[in-house]
Amino acid sequence: MPGNIWPSLGKAACGPHSIEARQWSDSRSDELDASDVEAVIDSMKQIEPRDDHARDEIRKAMDYFEKNKERMRYASFRSQGFFVGSGVMEAGCKTIAGQRLKPSGMRWTVSDANKIIALRCCQLSGRWEEFREERSAG
Repeated sequence: MPGNIWPSLGKAACGPHSIEARQWSDSRSDELDASDVEAVIDSMKQIEPRDDHARDEIRKAMDYFEKNKERMRYASFRSQGFFVGSGVMEAGCKTIAGQRLKPSGMRWTVSDANKIIALRCCQLSGRWEEFREERSAG
């Protein structure tokens, strides 16, 4: 939601064809980047909706940010070395699951797919020997 919501909220805040809408959106994005979710929510509270649709969109966005604010402490996560975008996760899924489970003609049950994914995770994370030893001992 956050990446796609800014333009529509900016237009609701400042009008559909205003330079201020872009500036408003950029400021909220900067606040979110700095982990200041409360400032983002406060800015949304200041919007005077132009119609019922805008009011609904603003309410949905505020609810989303309120419910997820602890997950949106991006500056804190970055300082700990975590990635905050979805690209790394999407690439990981493609590497781990996609390359093995999606070639032409492949068909899997959920159970078997989960087993293959577990094996791929062990192999790609360098824990294959650890996995083999655990399986041999048990």
